[in-house]
Amino acid sequence: MSARSSNRCNFWLPKKKRSCANTRIESSLFCGNHSQRLDGQWIPCPIDPSHSVLQENLEGHVKRCPLLKQTVALSGQQFYHKGINAGNEEEEDKEKMGSSCCPDSVVTSEMKRNLLYSMSVSKFHQLIKKIESVHGGICKDIEDSYLSPEACNIWFTKEIDRKLPFQEKHVLQQGSILGNLEKIGALKRCNKNVECCESNLDNKDENVSAVVEFGAGRGYLTQMLADCYGVKKVYLVERKSYKLKADRSLRQKENLVLERMRIDIEDLNLNAVESLHGVPYVAVGKHLCGPATDLSLRCCFSRQDDESPVLRGLAIATCCHHLCQWKSYINKEYIISLGMSKDEFHTMTWFTSWAVDDDHGSKIPGVDDIDLQASDSTKEEEQVKGVEDDSLRSVDEVVKKMKPMERAVLGFKCKQIIDTGRMWWVKKHGLDSKLVKYIPASVSPENTLLIAGKSTPSSA
Repeated sequence: MSARSSNRCNFWLPKKKRSCANTRIESSLFCGNHSQRLDGQWIPCPIDPSHSVLQENLEGHVKRCPLLKQTVALSGQQFYHKGINAGNEEEEDKEKMGSSCCPDSVVTSEMKRNLLYSMSVSKFHQLIKKIESVHGGICKDIEDSYLSPEACNIWFTKEIDRKLPFQEKHVLQQGSILGNLEKIGALKRCNKNVECCESNLDNKDENVSAVVEFGAGRGYLTQMLADCYGVKKVYLVERKSYKLKADRSLRQKENLVLERMRIDIEDLNLNAVESLHGVPYVAVGKHLCGPATDLSLRCCFSRQDDESPVLRGLAIATCCHHLCQWKSYINKEYIISLGMSKDEFHTMTWFTSWAVDDDHGSKIPGVDDIDLQASDSTKEEEQVKGVEDDSLRSVDEVVKKMKPMERAVLGFKCKQIIDTGRMWWVKKHGLDSKLVKYIPASVSPENTLLIAGKSTPSSA
């Protein structure tokens, strides 16, 4: 071991999978930062809970936290409304919902896991049967809709600015999302030889002139939309800061107005964005993790008036259902109508992690052919028989005995139940909506798209 290595801090950094590289202080195995971290009491920063600070330094840290300036600036924006899309913890009758083992607003993964593994084996079997029954009754007609629209050919053939990041699987996903919007009439392709003039875009019954991308990240879904469908106003909603954003390329487009709003979707009052007043728009989101989907839907369908933005369609690729929360979930009434409690909802979200906790595309054959709609009673009896075993005394033992494919199928079913509730909520609020598989599972197992457009007279 070199002298330099022997002087290094011994604090292990799990994310980097190595020890801290700083020099340790005298009479300690750790550097100044990590010696304090071991000895002192650390608490989340009240301005940005993603990092923590020593309690004794809290007062001074709050005054110089790097995000303080951004937070102060954000609070002065008209569209900032703290928690406007957060939802309520108890929106329904408590007697219908039943008591909960997790009264807190945010239920952590550890709490969800404890809910599952503290169950009796019989209660676990009952919950599985309930999920099977519910899924067989409501999650139907989720069709495959893998689209590669002609409008996006410049991306598929890589005829784009070579400086733009290009990953084929992401381009396939982005193209299919936009293709599904075009299929339902929420987007219309512009003729390459004819500029999309404002007079056409002002026809609210036919065209949209703006796009709001929730959880925009670097903004390349909107970049493709702007390149191929000629929108004139772009709003990118993202709470984090990113490098290599599409913003620079978007700003170079003539007659395109770009506004990036660095804000949590939970706090965004879309009706207060002045430049969107009365403007027809589409809402998009690629892989809106867990509750972000619910927050986005609530944001889009908030109280409407004559000056509100006009939602003409939406396409949201859902993912990370294991992060979903009862407080933010958009359709609690639906979950309760299924005979499920708050705790069973959170347990179901834990099951969803089983759907994507491995590379099913390569290790478990036939993932694209999983038949979640199988209604044959013999198959159901075999599944139940395989899980129920009187010799197993704990849920942990039952889970360990389940085959990987059994866990994956259960996870996918729970994901579809959660997304079906979202789809019905959108229908209830005036748009014709459906769920589709927009990309093969071999490209991404998170392949469900919630798509919605203007209702037609024939819509149910």
